[in-house]
Amino acid sequence: MAESASTPGFNIHSAPLEVDDYAEVDDDPSSDYAEDFPSDTTSLNSLITSYRFENGRRYHSYKDGAYWGPNDEQQNEQLDIAHHMFTVLLDNKLVLAPIDKNIQNVVDLGTGTGVWAIDFADEYPAAQVLGTDLSPIQPSFVPPNLRFEIDDASEPWVYPDNHFDLVHVRALYGGIADWPAFYREAFRHIRPGGWIDQLEMSIQFSSDDGTVTHDHVLATWSKIFIEAGEKFGKTFRIADLAKGYIQDAGFENVTERRFKLPVGPWSRDPKLKKLGRWNLVHCEQGIEGWAMALLTRVMGWTYMEVQVFLAEMRKGLRDPNTHAYFSVVGVYGQKPIQ
Repeated sequence: MAESASTPGFNIHSAPLEVDDYAEVDDDPSSDYAEDFPSDTTSLNSLITSYRFENGRRYHSYKDGAYWGPNDEQQNEQLDIAHHMFTVLLDNKLVLAPIDKNIQNVVDLGTGTGVWAIDFADEYPAAQVLGTDLSPIQPSFVPPNLRFEIDDASEPWVYPDNHFDLVHVRALYGGIADWPAFYREAFRHIRPGGWIDQLEMSIQFSSDDGTVTHDHVLATWSKIFIEAGEKFGKTFRIADLAKGYIQDAGFENVTERRFKLPVGPWSRDPKLKKLGRWNLVHCEQGIEGWAMALLTRVMGWTYMEVQVFLAEMRKGLRDPNTHAYFSVVGVYGQKPIQ
């Protein structure tokens, strides 16, 4: 069931997705990649520039091994693709929470390339925006109301209590060992009436027509990564756990929104068809980085075993007869006004 018209701006799909019988995989699904990537820019003090190189990929050196994803150009491009894709998914909105247009203090935890923080700082010029990450991969020039810092969001926060109007979190799956403690920290540092806003991807590939079978390579991927996350001690299931954890931390008005995000342009819905093209690019750009460290360091695979698996994954992702999607889950909640 699509979300009712009483909540404009969000296209939330829970009914089975309709397949376009005439859909084909684009030869160049990234042909419209240049559209809508604003990059306004002031200065970032680079704190750490030495990196870990492993299996042809580059990783952060601060808190080495704490996060599984690479920070090289290939993966950074995937992060920027994801930002554009999520912005389209949310109808050009940067958050789900009903924040005030004159919002003051904002933090983007796990900011990655900083593209969300840059867009937010531009859209809300009255706000002071902070982006934190383990890697100094953000641009050199950013809006004057934005700064970046190297920090580990899983450790106790050094910010003042009751300070932030908005804590923003996106795609930190597999990045936090103790999510309840993380949300308690957020609660302590958000001012009364302020918001936490989180958007996470599920790694569970699904289909409404049975084309993702239990033994399909996409289903195998999901099982392996759920296991790897649990072995790593940082779950990949946070999309399904966030709402309960946020409520347990003391937030009120906690709301969850679920979106179906197709892989490939097979959907009959024009918006979802476009998103499916983007998501195919997103997955193909990201899968090696998502897989390499976890499968070699945590699961004990060899480099060649990972590459063979990735080749099968690329076939599965591009198969026009597989009508796969995964869920994107947004959760937001408000700290009570005392």
